[in-house]
Amino acid sequence: MKIINGLVFHEKRGFIPDTLYTENGVFSDYTTDNEVIDANGCYVIPGLIDIHFHGCVNHDFCDASLEGLEAMAKYEYAQGITSICPASMTLPKETITAICNNARTFFQQQNQTDTARLIGINLEGPFIAYEKRGAQNPDYIIPANCDALNTWQEASGGLVKLITLAPETAGAMDFIKQVKSSSLTDIRISLGHTACDYDTAMNAFKHGANHVTHLFNGMPDLTHRTPSVVGAAFDTPDCFVEMICDGVHIHPSVIRAAFSMFTDERIVLISDSMMATGMPDGMYALGGQDVNVNGIHATLQDGTLAGSVTNLADCMRTAVHMGIPLSSAVKCATINPARSIGMDDKYGSLKLGKVADFVLLNPDLSLRQVFRS
Repeated sequence: MKIINGLVFHEKRGFIPDTLYTENGVFSDYTTDNEVIDANGCYVIPGLIDIHFHGCVNHDFCDASLEGLEAMAKYEYAQGITSICPASMTLPKETITAICNNARTFFQQQNQTDTARLIGINLEGPFIAYEKRGAQNPDYIIPANCDALNTWQEASGGLVKLITLAPETAGAMDFIKQVKSSSLTDIRISLGHTACDYDTAMNAFKHGANHVTHLFNGMPDLTHRTPSVVGAAFDTPDCFVEMICDGVHIHPSVIRAAFSMFTDERIVLISDSMMATGMPDGMYALGGQDVNVNGIHATLQDGTLAGSVTNLADCMRTAVHMGIPLSSAVKCATINPARSIGMDDKYGSLKLGKVADFVLLNPDLSLRQVFRS
């Protein structure tokens, strides 16, 4: 395939007029295929990658349903999201095992090019803090332990890429040390749903954590005397931080400030979307709890935010509308998420040898076409 006349996204140079070639499912410097895609007037960007979302189109990853996961993958692809790493919730250990088993089966069977590609699993819980549980079910919070993580990683066939942890909870620091010195070392440990202070977070980063779950949400506020997880992440250069740019979870001023603090080298845009995404207003569920959806707001009965109802592509657009440069927003929705889970050797950019997933955006950032190898 040959893609001509587009403004092509380059990680270091932004958008420049360029021609792309694909051969045997990867980007190449030549093609034997006669197909030509005219991208005139379009931005050509890598396929988006969402490493933290729970559901969409009335399905939840935690339902452990192959049909549900396929419907979710089809919806995500139709939005320009070509790779997914869906997130679980704080649930019974046996339920999480079933979720992992279902993901493994889907991964082994996936062969359709009109669905987003499953590239991993994000375990958001159950090793979290009660005080910052958010929409997570407190009945199933347990101390961090490697036996459970080993069970889930085995059930998933090695798909677990991320796990959220509150570092102040019992056994958490030992857990980090054990994970980083075991066969589980490739799993990224993300600090989140935590009430920890700056020093505790720094200690967790020192021992191997390198990610933050939805920055600013589910953690103490950043203040001038208590910088908390946010300050610790800023002081840890190799730490990626997730942000939900749905217009609800974080004020636009704070989004702009965070980009100044962390730059587009370290921010990972996520959707944190739940099953109501792509659906009308009404009552839905998340982690076994009722959620009321009204417009772009999803809340528990007590008013607690319960994920978002905005897909990653729209979060990227919202970031741009908040004043973030398009090149930065694209970077934070493509190569950064891939890097943050160690999958950037295959996905996230339009470089030679990478999997040939790409998206054409119109000048107003609406979607023109999606391609997945």
